[in-house]
Amino acid sequence: MTDKTPIQIAAEKHVGRIVRHSFAFLYVERVAQAFWLCFVILCVGLVGLLWNVPAVIGRLPFASICAVLWSASFALGLMKFQRPTRSQARARIDANLQNRPLQALEDSLSDADEGPATRALWQIHLNRMAEAAQQASAPLPQIRLAARDPYALRLIAVGALIMSALFGPSVDWRAGTAQRNIIAAGPAWEGWIEPPAHTGKPTLYLADLPQSFAAPAASKVIIRLYGEEDALKLRQTVTEAAQDQAGSSHEFALEKNGEIEIKGDKDQLWSVALLPDHAPVARLVGEMERAVSGEMRQAFLLSDDFGVTRAELTISTDFDAVQARYGYKVAQEPRVDIRLEIPLPRSASAAEIEGLVAENLSQHPFSGLPVQVNLTAWDGAGMRGQAEPLFGILPGRRFFDPLAAALIDVRRELLWSRENAPRASRVIRAISYGQDEINGGDQALFLRLRSIAGLIETDGQSMTKATVDEVAQSLWDIAIELEDGELSEALERLRRAQDRLAQAMRDGATDEEIAKLMQELRAASDAYIRQLAEQQSDQDTQSGQSQETRDITGDQLQELMDRIQELMTQGRMAEAQQLMQMLNELLENMQVTQGAGQGSAGEAMENLQETLRDQQQLNDDTFSELQNQFGDQGEQGGQGDQDGGSLSDRQQALRDGLGSQSAPSQGGQGDAAGEALEGAENSMSDAEQALRDNDLAGALDSQARAMDLLRQGMQALQDQQSQDGTGQSEQDGQGQRSAQNGQDPLGRGAGDQGNGALGGEGSNEADAGRRQAKDLADEIKRRSAQQDRDANERDYLNRLLDRF
Repeated sequence: MTDKTPIQIAAEKHVGRIVRHSFAFLYVERVAQAFWLCFVILCVGLVGLLWNVPAVIGRLPFASICAVLWSASFALGLMKFQRPTRSQARARIDANLQNRPLQALEDSLSDADEGPATRALWQIHLNRMAEAAQQASAPLPQIRLAARDPYALRLIAVGALIMSALFGPSVDWRAGTAQRNIIAAGPAWEGWIEPPAHTGKPTLYLADLPQSFAAPAASKVIIRLYGEEDALKLRQTVTEAAQDQAGSSHEFALEKNGEIEIKGDKDQLWSVALLPDHAPVARLVGEMERAVSGEMRQAFLLSDDFGVTRAELTISTDFDAVQARYGYKVAQEPRVDIRLEIPLPRSASAAEIEGLVAENLSQHPFSGLPVQVNLTAWDGAGMRGQAEPLFGILPGRRFFDPLAAALIDVRRELLWSRENAPRASRVIRAISYGQDEINGGDQALFLRLRSIAGLIETDGQSMTKATVDEVAQSLWDIAIELEDGELSEALERLRRAQDRLAQAMRDGATDEEIAKLMQELRAASDAYIRQLAEQQSDQDTQSGQSQETRDITGDQLQELMDRIQELMTQGRMAEAQQLMQMLNELLENMQVTQGAGQGSAGEAMENLQETLRDQQQLNDDTFSELQNQFGDQGEQGGQGDQDGGSLSDRQQALRDGLGSQSAPSQGGQGDAAGEALEGAENSMSDAEQALRDNDLAGALDSQARAMDLLRQGMQALQDQQSQDGTGQSEQDGQGQRSAQNGQDPLGRGAGDQGNGALGGEGSNEADAGRRQAKDLADEIKRRSAQQDRDANERDYLNRLLDRF
């Protein structure tokens, strides 16, 4: 064994000191990794203390919970803790040094009898390792808790502890500082009044209020007194327990008129008057109204001191008004009242809220029966106000087809009480009897009705509610089919096309998609108008009541849809949506009317429109034939004669068809229509002769004149219909409105030509209609005057103005 050199002795002293540091760091690392959960639970306990949790759940339960949790975590830490050793601390230092000098200093020669040269070389090696060891340092602890605490509970606990120490209610260092400052400056106070949340009123500060003020009842008064004890005192008479109150903190609610006084060197006195919180006021305005679709509409008015928070419309049977006859002789089965929650605006704090409840209750058992309507409103304080009840018949869809109306009556009686089952079965069998003479011998309808009658007879008065509902739905479906025929299917197709186009507007469809959807909408509109026209005449006759009707031509609809498509392709979706809404309103409220007899003006207009379409098609074919002749004079010459003959026969058929049509002539516009149609017939005759002579160019000119005269005749006939509609209404005294009696493009009355709405609402509705028409006309005028709009759009707007 050789003696150690000074450099080796210095290295050992340095290494010993560094190993002790490394051992301490390693010990801290092992403790943190084993007992971190104890630290988290300790922080949570301190947070609970800072937030006065022991005062809420009790000191003993709080201490017990904390002790149990901390003990469990400590036991778990002891199981995981591994005591470090000095060799581990030395190895950690050596691992951070090149060639592991600490381990080299502990080595020795394997053979002590080595020669002098070997021992000299060994000393040189040790000196070098000693120099390297003197550069060693203790590595910092590597706690690395992320894997053991994946949810970062330790960080959350530390953050909560810091926030609680700063802002917890048990920390009074801020109050103590403020208190010491106030004591040094003399006694002071602060106070404020917090009105109830439902009032929407702001907080009131006492220092800013006059000597007399008003505040809502139940407002919370908070007063803080600072300074030496008994320097300030509070006196109040606004609560039932009015008294002088000692202490530095006071909270109470305003219960009555009274005074609040702060006694001190300078007394402060306020007289407080309560703002009463009355119950809401609810009122039903007017009578229940029925829309064309059968939708029930009821206007209402709500008001409250601080705003209505909830409103509900309740509809129940008015038994006193039900006539005890037919199926209503028996007692009604218990039925839950209809409850309609009224949607209120987000800002319902307005003094008054006017609104309209609209709900289609046509299929409800109460539909068509006397009912009592109640309106109830609540405010934020829970107080309730109820309107005077309204009595009337609950509106629903009207059925003009006798068979459909009879089925609806049976359905209503069956829903009234299952005791009416035998009567319902007999009526249904009577309705279905002689089906060859009813509804065109529809055997499918016959079988469906007999099936329903058999189902009722099988169960009788013991039918379950599910069976009654099934029968009621079947009767409703059959009645709808009888009433609408194919109209319901056409209407559903129209609504589906409208929805798809509206969705395309929102999603930003391509030009090809827009064109496809517009074509679908045009087809659906045409089908709906045809079905409506076929059924409207019978419904008007059977109703026996005057109804406001509206005529609209296919050209007008096409023009509106063309404009919608144009705006969509230009990316002007907002304007397209406005026109789409206008189109939807037109189609929803439109009623296509026909006059009495097959020779009416309405039928004449329809025949003329078909003649104009056929003439336009013939004009296109003639022009195509002219192009073919110019393309090949030699080969196509003979063929041109043959085609010209075919075209001339078609022209002759059109002329004969026009000659068989007669336009009503009653002077004025009637004469103008007759002259225009006579001129069109002569032009068709000229075109026919030109086609026979193979003069296609001359035929085109004559056809163009014929189409122009046809349009003039149709316009004159339309003007005549407008005049005749108003005159006939005045002569008959039936209060009927013609679709041409001066309406705007949406069918709303303009001027004083109308004779009153159905049901006799009086001049108020007429005034509202005039105002709406004027507003619409002003908006169209404004847009048409904007020169930055393109010429096509301004031309379209000018044509709309012509309709006003």
